[in-house]
Amino acid sequence: MPPDSSLAAVPVPGPAPDTPTSPPPGLIALFVAFAKMSLAGFGGVLVFARRAIVEQHGWMTAEEFNETFALCHFLPGPNIVNLTVVFGSRFRGIAGGIAAFTGLLGPPTVIMVILAVLYRHFGEVESLRRVLAGVSCAAVGLLVSVIFRMMTPLVKKRDLVGLIVLAAVFVAIGIARLPLAAVLLVAIPVSIAITVLVRRRPTS
Repeated sequence: MPPDSSLAAVPVPGPAPDTPTSPPPGLIALFVAFAKMSLAGFGGVLVFARRAIVEQHGWMTAEEFNETFALCHFLPGPNIVNLTVVFGSRFRGIAGGIAAFTGLLGPPTVIMVILAVLYRHFGEVESLRRVLAGVSCAAVGLLVSVIFRMMTPLVKKRDLVGLIVLAAVFVAIGIARLPLAAVLLVAIPVSIAITVLVRRRPTS
């Protein structure tokens, strides 16, 4: 009897595109991951947070990370702290948010207290000032690199509208020096309205 051709034609489902590739992290994994990010994050943790969450552990896709980080911009407090609490709470609830938050702030706080004592005694040394200036330049370079990486999903999706809104906000805040609150009050409703209109548009 010939094999059932209908069964042979059934495709084998593969992994869904643009989905996280790793299981949700536990409490200890959250604490350790964010502690590593904070200890490596000279000049800012965002670069290392995205690398660990998206590229190293695969806990989020690049698009999910961008959306979560965008949400954290509109919450009170430092953006990276907001991201830490939101990320931890997403996977492990309140306990996860506390674990990630403690990992982010605990080890650097101890180190900063020690460095503050040392800087009080050796802060006037010229060689130390040059080292700190070099660290500042490296931090700027890392920030620029992560900005381009966060733009990658928009470029891959050919989201021209999103790129235009991004450029407009950059010009308004970075070049025209307009107040951040005023720019956001305009940019948020405009971007939401554009997104709704684009999604309602019938596809051919």
